[in-house]
Amino acid sequence: MTSREQHDRMANAIRFLSMDAVEKANSGHPGLPMGCADIATVLFTRFLKYDPKAPHWADRDRFILSAGHGSMLLYSLLHLTGYEDMTIDQIKHFRQLGSKTAGHPEYGHATGIETTTGPLGQGLANSVGFALGERIMNAAFGNDLVDHYTYVLAGDGCLMEGVSQEAIALAGHLKLNKLIVFWDNNNISIDGPVSLADNTDQVARFQASGWNASHIDGTDSEAIAYAIEAARHSDKPTMIACKTTIGFGAPTKAGTNKAHGSPLGPDEIAGARKFFNWDSPPFEIPADILDAWRTAGKAGVKARTDWEGRLAKADPKLKAEFERRTSGKLPANFDSVIADYKKKLSADKPKVATRKSSEMALEVINGAVPETIGGSADLTGSNNTKTSQTKNITPDDYGQRYVHYGIREHGMAAAINGLTLHGGLIAYGGTFMCFSDYARPSMRLASLMGIRSIFVMTHDSIGLGEDGPTHQPVEHMAALRAIPNHNVFRPADAVETAECWQIALESEKTPSTLALTRQNLPTVRTEFTEKNLSSQGAYELAAASGEAAVTIFATGSEVEIALGARDLLEKHGHPTRVVSVPCFELFDKQSDAYRKKTIGDAPIKMAIEAGIRQGWDHLIGSDGIFIGMTGFGASGTIEQLYPHFGITAEAAAKAAEARLQGR
Repeated sequence: MTSREQHDRMANAIRFLSMDAVEKANSGHPGLPMGCADIATVLFTRFLKYDPKAPHWADRDRFILSAGHGSMLLYSLLHLTGYEDMTIDQIKHFRQLGSKTAGHPEYGHATGIETTTGPLGQGLANSVGFALGERIMNAAFGNDLVDHYTYVLAGDGCLMEGVSQEAIALAGHLKLNKLIVFWDNNNISIDGPVSLADNTDQVARFQASGWNASHIDGTDSEAIAYAIEAARHSDKPTMIACKTTIGFGAPTKAGTNKAHGSPLGPDEIAGARKFFNWDSPPFEIPADILDAWRTAGKAGVKARTDWEGRLAKADPKLKAEFERRTSGKLPANFDSVIADYKKKLSADKPKVATRKSSEMALEVINGAVPETIGGSADLTGSNNTKTSQTKNITPDDYGQRYVHYGIREHGMAAAINGLTLHGGLIAYGGTFMCFSDYARPSMRLASLMGIRSIFVMTHDSIGLGEDGPTHQPVEHMAALRAIPNHNVFRPADAVETAECWQIALESEKTPSTLALTRQNLPTVRTEFTEKNLSSQGAYELAAASGEAAVTIFATGSEVEIALGARDLLEKHGHPTRVVSVPCFELFDKQSDAYRKKTIGDAPIKMAIEAGIRQGWDHLIGSDGIFIGMTGFGASGTIEQLYPHFGITAEAAAKAAEARLQGR
């Protein structure tokens, strides 16, 4: 066992790498790494199962720095334990353009970073998905292949953010006992003492949510180790409230908000060097301490190689399935399954809401892709996210495939990200489109990280009717389309819905949102095409009878209206074509030639969508006609609302003819 003197020197290596990097960058947060160095040292040298030489090893323990502002704690650990891409040069270039050591941990920038944790509370909320993912994969593949912990370091801010309650309530309910959270209980936030804004008994809050929780001295290495050992034997998730001092060791700034988010300054660092009896110059670690850290980093090699041996000896079918799932690849027959299903749809021509089309597609998908994990924020019957294969996951049965997230949209979206990041699973979850506002921060982070999270948003327009404007999304399509690297799908019928689901599952580096209707829609794709037309983002659905005078672009439920307007215009001698636009983002990625051909050169261009105009001008031009919403909706039946807001085939045809006559 490491002596206390050795432990202290190893912890101090974290402290000085962190404060020196922040000082050199003249930007950053030295306080957390200085206060939490003892926690991190105990965890990484005595408990955490990891191998820096195999950073993506599937059965590693996960460490999540939810208090992402303390990123230098993680970067220091990655360097000290021997992650090859976290060089001392990267530490010296903390927060500099192009470095792996960004201001907050960024997933994909460096190995060993499990998730992006800028906004507070996200890492804690992601961790619920990580821990649940471990239990689901364990149920599928057994202890020999899946048996690891999820550790989280969270700060006061993480626990103040509302998403934290959604997350801990779900984790407590599901009894995710392999989830262990350290709370950096230092009583300091940016403005000053936490007591300025909060006096919550956090231990009691976690206990009330079904967790074990207790207080310890966060600088006492043996108390930390004892608490971790106890947590690893618990039948509940555990929160360890670690009493720490922010900026520990700084002579005048320790324990104050001045140590939180600013460099300490040369005098304060000199005082800390004296306090800790640390005489090494900046960025230099004594050889014996670096050796001790590198030895700790190698300790997981045996656990990894033992695991690899078990994987090699596993049943060949089980091994192949485990490797396929953890690689992120879909079953080999997936494309043919979708093609066969599309043939059936084109023949049957169902008239159903796209939320029902989604359920129908999922029934096929969930039968063919065993790693899909569904769920809903207490709207299962409305979102149509449950199929015959997805029975309820419970604390007594993690071997199922459906999560009842409760009325926790933000927590659900964050947990979906965690499930996705864990690996081996494809997670989707549903709510009403209007409540994408509640989930949006996590949806944005999915896009930033480039991961395959899937969000099912039903009741996508004023078409939901009587619930009224609070539930009727009008700006939400535009708002979600504004997120970079996020595919927003609004399918027009059952065929497009199946195609959009296919794209979502195949998009390993891009999250997807499916916007789905409550109202029934006819099948508009009545001729089978093996090619996934929705993958082009937009395509000509109905050609004009001659040289087009009008091109109508539409999405979702308004494609039916566009086709009706085309019929009226054609009858009046105005050749009109209809372009279905299930996904702006994919259309923008097509070749210039395809885009130009699809947009066409009809003198009148019109878009129909039961939302706001924003985003449509790049298709119809600033002088194009838009049939949609200019304000909020109203309470009434769908039969009343569409005519009330002028979103009808007749209104569209009339607007086009008025423009044609005015030319």
